[in-house]
Amino acid sequence: MSPMHRCLIALVAMAVGVLPAAGLHAAGSPAADQDIGVHVKKDGAEIVVDVDVLVNAPLAVAWEVLTDYDHMTEFIANLQSSSVQARNGQTLQVYQKGKAERGLLSITFENVREVQLVPFQEIRSRLISGDLKASQFTTRVVADGTQVHIINSGRYTPKIWVPPFIGPALIEAETRKQFGEIRTEILRRNALRANGAS
Repeated sequence: MSPMHRCLIALVAMAVGVLPAAGLHAAGSPAADQDIGVHVKKDGAEIVVDVDVLVNAPLAVAWEVLTDYDHMTEFIANLQSSSVQARNGQTLQVYQKGKAERGLLSITFENVREVQLVPFQEIRSRLISGDLKASQFTTRVVADGTQVHIINSGRYTPKIWVPPFIGPALIEAETRKQFGEIRTEILRRNALRANGAS
């Protein structure tokens, strides 16, 4: 694996962090996540990311997973620590630390974000401190009959140069894995509720 490939993998882990979180190992097979819409492009020094995930679950369950910062280490593979450090009404300060791994490569990441919640509608996140120059994302949750659309959009500025063609392609693939992992947890919790488990 090239040094640039390693850096790009780390970028995904650092950037998407609390969107709600970044994961390099989705729970399902790669083919299972191909319906997740991901578009990544460079805009000058910034990376622009748009994601659309359809989940066959109630809005309340999707919202529960997306905002469960204190338990994200249980379902996001590369997170070592995730917690709400401060809360003021619907504004949170969230700390996350993790490790992105591929083979023998191991890269740590750490960030603090301000997260503003608009219950059952939007999650707005911006970087306070961490391994990027800047990062700002909005995640919308939209009910669509018995399904939910998770629509994530934003941009971040990395501290390293990202090549214009291979960079966005690699970031897109890793982002798709991340949201596949999130969807798997939503479906797991929904199944537990349907079976009467708490």
